[in-house]
Amino acid sequence: MKQNRNWPAGVPKTVAFPKQTLPENLLASVRRVPSRNALIFYGSEYTYQEVLKMVERLSGYLQSVIQLKTDEPVLLYMQNSPQFVISFYAILHAGGVVIPVNPMSKKAELNYIQKDTDSRLIIAGSEVSEFAYPLLITGIIEQLIVANYADMTDPEYDLGLPESLHPRDSDLMRKLGYVMWQDAINSAYPAPLVKRSASDLAVIPYSSGTTGNPKGCMHSHYTVNVTAVGSVVWHQFEEDSISLATLPMFHVTGMQGAMNGPIYAGGTLVIMSRWDRQIAAELIRRYQITRWRSIATMAIDFVNDPHIKSYDLSSLKAVGGGGTAMPAPIAKKLKYLTGLDYLEGYGLSETMAATHLNPTDAPRAQCLGIPVFDVKSCIWSPQDHKKLETNEIGEILIAGPQIFLGYWRRPEDTKEAFVTLDGVTYFRTGDIGYVDQDGFFYMVDRLKRMINASGFKVWPAEVEAILHGHPAILEACIIASKDQRRGETVKAIIVKNQMEKEPSKIEIITWCKTMMAAYKCPTEIEFVEALPKSGSGKVMWRALTDKENAHC
Repeated sequence: MKQNRNWPAGVPKTVAFPKQTLPENLLASVRRVPSRNALIFYGSEYTYQEVLKMVERLSGYLQSVIQLKTDEPVLLYMQNSPQFVISFYAILHAGGVVIPVNPMSKKAELNYIQKDTDSRLIIAGSEVSEFAYPLLITGIIEQLIVANYADMTDPEYDLGLPESLHPRDSDLMRKLGYVMWQDAINSAYPAPLVKRSASDLAVIPYSSGTTGNPKGCMHSHYTVNVTAVGSVVWHQFEEDSISLATLPMFHVTGMQGAMNGPIYAGGTLVIMSRWDRQIAAELIRRYQITRWRSIATMAIDFVNDPHIKSYDLSSLKAVGGGGTAMPAPIAKKLKYLTGLDYLEGYGLSETMAATHLNPTDAPRAQCLGIPVFDVKSCIWSPQDHKKLETNEIGEILIAGPQIFLGYWRRPEDTKEAFVTLDGVTYFRTGDIGYVDQDGFFYMVDRLKRMINASGFKVWPAEVEAILHGHPAILEACIIASKDQRRGETVKAIIVKNQMEKEPSKIEIITWCKTMMAAYKCPTEIEFVEALPKSGSGKVMWRALTDKENAHC
């Protein structure tokens, strides 16, 4: 294959991925390095043995009190924290399925995922518990377990805590009917591992399709292990790796690169709940961090800190990430500071993170990389239904062992997501790109109607559906607007209802912030008399996008 001549030195061409479950990965690391720090969180340190004890206790609570059923979905609605990691593994330890929910999500988004999965339990951070509370008091869910992140920090921590980690009144939350996370841990006996197979369902991250309706991507323990273990092998993790966990763990890139992979390797996670460039630099120095996975916006902020040269970053052995292309000037600054190339990669929720990575010894900038272990990838024409040649632009297709099992309860959507060429069944990514003569893949556009805001995917139809819940909005169309910092930002073009008091742009933006994640909220509003429509009555969003781009 073309990419074999660019394969990184010392990395095997294929990997015998473990036929074990994710909790068994944790157990294996506990047996190897029981006293090594697994988690470091704002001054507090927890060994692998201590983490396992808490996992077994929370699993005991889920099994004995909740009586969690095998394959039952549980919503995990938290920021990066030890509680997230422990809850993630406890749900799986008890035989359940993790449904990671973006902690930036608000009521409408949370309600949608809860209804789609019929979940009767939510494990949440205290700062977002108010959005889950209506589901509890109406009886839609049976229990809401709430974590005070500050419970697992050091009260004497010298760098201070982000606002979202400030302690909240546990007694008040108990009176509201919440079960406090720490109470659940303290009240239960450690439970044995519920035996599951590698092919059983493990995680269902939510992704959106062309319609904008979020869809659950079903992943087994095996498909999760493929990218988690594959990343460890590809990047040749050192035995005592120390990873800076800044990417959100609810998202597949952070979940794999900053949690599951390092835990499989028996490494240490230094966890940040909120991004702060100065604290990140200090943590790298203080803990001699060796690995940092990020997104371009974090790296841009990091290198532009006027004090960055005063920090010792010499412990770093690898930096990289995905989500959006790394600007060349930023990559150059980062290499000047660390001596390291920023290693870019490519993956989706449907592939549980990376299917393409840059070779560690010969990376290319603004490049997706080459297909990794046992992955087949090609470019095809959706119009002509045929494979395309080198440097021809078309849709990126992927086949490999990490491909998801299908969309949750959506057999038709699952069927439409795949195409068979020359006897191989490929997943249709919806991303437009090309492959060069050396087997390196590049992305140039998106087939799907998607906005990329600082690496976060925003699906216009989902935002439009929420906007239509505002009484003053008759019609709305969401498009991308160019933004120097975020790459793209969300713009809402709105037709107002006839009302006595018409809302201002600020009022609509403020309302949006109570209904959806901040990165989805429109930052720009344009009022119009009518939206352009086709003969069939469909809003011509592409024409509005073209008009917006013409003004940029």
